[in-house]
Amino acid sequence: MGYKVKTFGMEIRPLKTMKELSSLDAMVNDFVTNNGVKRIISVSDSPTTDDKGETIGLVRVVAYED
Repeated sequence: MGYKVKTFGMEIRPLKTMKELSSLDAMVNDFVTNNGVKRIISVSDSPTTDDKGETIGLVRVVAYED
């Protein structure tokens, strides 16, 4: 048994954020289901910004037990 970390990224566009967050959730859920993840230790989201400080993406990090 060991601990692993998986990082996911998603571009965020104005007026489409809810769809993109749903897609990101589905991507993470598929990973958990298809890779036999037994226990999730932590989930963390961090925005990415452009040179104007506007949010242009989201990075989700999942720490899990394999």
